[in-house]
Amino acid sequence: MERPLDALNALKGKEVNVLLKDGTKLKGKLEAFDIHTNVVLSEATSGSDKIGQIFVRGDMVTYIN
Repeated sequence: MERPLDALNALKGKEVNVLLKDGTKLKGKLEAFDIHTNVVLSEATSGSDKIGQIFVRGDMVTYIN
């Protein structure tokens, strides 16, 4: 069985979808993460809004896929 951080490491550099606790959906390239599931996305978008690079606190993340 894969550990959660191993699963995230396999996604590094790939496009991911991130759902936040407030219902916001982000899409972008997973650039970095840490043991607290803080993530950095590049080329991020939310719906039709272009965000660019964004740091998301791990305690706000519901899922990453």
